[in-house]
Amino acid sequence: MRRRPALVVAGCSAGGLRALHTLLGGLAPDFPLPLVAVCHTGSDDVSLLCELLARSSALPVREATERTQPQPGRVYIAPSGYHLLLGEDGRFALSVDPRVGFARPSIDVLFESAAVARGDRVVGIVMTGANSDGAQGLERIRARGGLAIVQDPADAEVDLMPAAALAQAGADHCLPLVEIAPLLNRLAR
Repeated sequence: MRRRPALVVAGCSAGGLRALHTLLGGLAPDFPLPLVAVCHTGSDDVSLLCELLARSSALPVREATERTQPQPGRVYIAPSGYHLLLGEDGRFALSVDPRVGFARPSIDVLFESAAVARGDRVVGIVMTGANSDGAQGLERIRARGGLAIVQDPADAEVDLMPAAALAQAGADHCLPLVEIAPLLNRLAR
């Protein structure tokens, strides 16, 4: 019997804004877990992304900041130009280490740090995107006993990222985007 998750981490790239709108819009207003997302937008203004996402989310959406402890029922978006990590103390850390797979923030960096910090209590989600970021991190989450959810590549706006995640890490659930939030709502109870 799997323990109830304590944290959800999600990653997306090309087509990610639409994917995040759908995901966040489907979460229950009393969703009890923190959700932390990396979205490769190419924009330096994450506050605008947070504003846009807040329109479809019943949960507060904010930019993740250094030393913040993720709170239940809140959505955190990785800031532009920094890797976002979850420390073993449960707080966010920001890093300007070199880009990983041409990306900073990197989905892999967030996922791998979450796997170390939360082990089998992490749910990792890889959605639409045009690279392989997230595949290695999702593999690490599964290796530590966490749960892996991948958007069905046939359903993704750009299928490269979910296809890479499936090829490298596999998935506990491979679903169309609209089915991911209802699954999270069930898992969080």
